[in-house]
Amino acid sequence: MEIRKMADYIRDQCIEAARDGFRDASISGLCAEGAMEAAISAMQSLDVDKLIKESEQNED
Repeated sequence: MEIRKMADYIRDQCIEAARDGFRDASISGLCAEGAMEAAISAMQSLDVDKLIKESEQNED
């Protein structure tokens, strides 16, 4: 797997997780700072090994 494609895939998944975490926290009534913390937490909770496997499967 090309490193660049894997990095792009993982970056996209991080962005998606951050957006979802921020949106969900905002809907729940958290302030902007709390929503940002939720977004960061969402990215930290991503399973990088799983994302690597998914990116390799997308290559096939």
